[in-house]
Amino acid sequence: MNYTYLVECADKTLYCGWTNDLDKRMKAHNEGKGAKYTRSRLPVKLVYYEAFDTKEKAMSREWQIKHLSREEKLKLAEESEG
Repeated sequence: MNYTYLVECADKTLYCGWTNDLDKRMKAHNEGKGAKYTRSRLPVKLVYYEAFDTKEKAMSREWQIKHLSREEKLKLAEESEG
């Protein structure tokens, strides 16, 4: 399984990425071994994710989410909580 995910950093900024192991990726982010962007903004909290059959679909969705406004990204996270 492949995932597109959105995390909220300690400074309240959002980061979007994709992975094939969500638990391992979250652990890596919070150990400072994830993306360069998140290393100085720890800890991060998973606020949204979607699952896909292929890496290509997950990467495509990551691209789509990265082009959303902050408000649209927050709405995705909010809707997934409910």
